[in-house]
Amino acid sequence: MNIGIFTDTYFPQVSGVATSIKTLKNELEREGNQVYIFTTTDPHVYKDTYEHNIFRFSSIPFISFTDRRIAVRGLFQAYEIAKELNLDIVHTQTEFSMGMIGKFVAKNLNIPCVHTYHTMYEDYLHYVANGKLLKPVHVKEGTLAFCYHLAGVIAPSDRVLDKLTEYGVKCQMRIIPTGIDVGMYAKTVDDNIRAKYGIAQDAPLMLSISRLAYEKNITEIIKLLPEIVRQVPTVKLMIVGDGPAKEDLEQQVTDLKLEDHVIFTGEISNDHVNAFYQAANVFVSTSESESQGLTYIEAMAAGLPVVVTASDYTDGLLSSVTLGRTFTQPAEFVDIVTEYLEHPVDTHNSKAKALLTRKLHEISAETFGKRVVDFYQNVTVEQQLQKNSTASNLES
Repeated sequence: MNIGIFTDTYFPQVSGVATSIKTLKNELEREGNQVYIFTTTDPHVYKDTYEHNIFRFSSIPFISFTDRRIAVRGLFQAYEIAKELNLDIVHTQTEFSMGMIGKFVAKNLNIPCVHTYHTMYEDYLHYVANGKLLKPVHVKEGTLAFCYHLAGVIAPSDRVLDKLTEYGVKCQMRIIPTGIDVGMYAKTVDDNIRAKYGIAQDAPLMLSISRLAYEKNITEIIKLLPEIVRQVPTVKLMIVGDGPAKEDLEQQVTDLKLEDHVIFTGEISNDHVNAFYQAANVFVSTSESESQGLTYIEAMAAGLPVVVTASDYTDGLLSSVTLGRTFTQPAEFVDIVTEYLEHPVDTHNSKAKALLTRKLHEISAETFGKRVVDFYQNVTVEQQLQKNSTASNLES
């Protein structure tokens, strides 16, 4: 198949969406498909840089998310390129500029348009006029407008599907969690992260990896850290990432006098993140805004137990204490993290290895790619049946 992926976010931008798209692209190509990325320009990519099968369209920083981009032109240019490439299907990954362009292209080429709904926008309304301008009803209306006339929608988790159903989205929908390159995270890395950041080899290490944004609720981890320190005095918390909440988080660490226990690394390239997983003893997150949580499954693939907020998705993901546990109350978070730090799980016994192998197959990039291709084929057949039905009705 010739597949056009339309997205406002792509490498070198660092985000879960960009990682998801790159993973999908690699898997689709591995299965023999031709994949073309239609995305925005980026200040870190020179205008004349050649990128194989990547087409960039003039863009500006997105309001309130200045590290993200929005295309300002390219509608007819994208159509002409897509027509020349003889696309079979369009896969949009954003509801904004490139998503709208993707829908236009699919409609005018008369090919299916599939969409992945990555972001739970109700969790991000505070970024626009401090939440005073946009309300949940506006998210619902915008979502319904974008999903109108789509061939299908991919939801990364039950939470996303439930929300789309609640909004009233009518097109065909399927839950397909984003997969990861399991081999990348399972392999041993020589990079000594502990030595690089001055952490003793025997010091218990908690790890948080995410965009440092307010909805990630990292402030809760820091708030609960003193109680963990009381029980595990040598514990360290490494916070990997960057974002708008960084200064406030650093101030919180100072206010709580936790400077000796918390390390901020800044943004880390996705190519090097595995070394951080392998250096830690437990991965932690108190976020309630994740539609899926790629870092959770990356940590699992690296053999790191995960402690995250309870949800239908995470409760199903963490089916054994070997893999990790979920929590609902702050005190429960402290108890679980402390238990993992003081009594590390044995991931080397045969039962634990078998469990992890099964789980990694479920969350692998290969499984992800096969599920997406199956969905493509399904919506393509359905659209062809609709075309035949319409033609038959016109003839009669």
